[in-house]
Amino acid sequence: MNDHEAILRSVPLFDGIRPDEWERMLGCLGAVHRRYPAGEFILMAGQPADRVGVLLEGRAQVLREEFSGARTILTALAPGDLFAEAFACASGGGRTLPVSVLATSDCRVLLIDYRKIITSCPSACDFHARLVRNMLAVLADKNLLLNRRLRHLSKRTTREKLLSYLSEEAAAHGGGEFDIPFDRQGLADYLCVERSAMSAALSKLREEGLLETRRSHFRLLRPRDREDAELF
Repeated sequence: MNDHEAILRSVPLFDGIRPDEWERMLGCLGAVHRRYPAGEFILMAGQPADRVGVLLEGRAQVLREEFSGARTILTALAPGDLFAEAFACASGGGRTLPVSVLATSDCRVLLIDYRKIITSCPSACDFHARLVRNMLAVLADKNLLLNRRLRHLSKRTTREKLLSYLSEEAAAHGGGEFDIPFDRQGLADYLCVERSAMSAALSKLREEGLLETRRSHFRLLRPRDREDAELF
């Protein structure tokens, strides 16, 4: 607990848990720590959807792999992010995962048996009700995130999808300069577009003076920004 206490306290699922409850709660939930090297699957499609994970260290992606071999990135995970909770809740832990979770760097995760979250233990631990309320809030927030992604994907062109996503990231970071959690292929997979088409759209935006980018770092430029940049 001590090594990752700050991260765990930031996880919405554990909101309102008192300091004296942590050790007992994690024991009651059967929480286990696991390490995964970059490139290894933390969870795989087809496995039982009975575990909820918290990323403690590293980076990971939730993705769907088609029969054809095509891969779609559903979301990128950073330390403190919860994953697989929606599938566990939807199936009550009784179905299989339709997606996989891939470690994109060396990772450490906390895995929890979903059924132990929603079922009070014999010792009548009083934090289970809070965990259930918190889980409902987490699912509501995840639904809003999904709706935002659908808004990007509903755009007609690759250019419009890019601008929709990058504009939202700029707003989330409080300014026009920010980093995204994807490389070029990852961004193309996330937006469900061909990488070549996306690269062409990015080049066009740069030529028009609307965008500056280097790897995963982006800067959106408004007309006034471009005029100021030309003075230096």
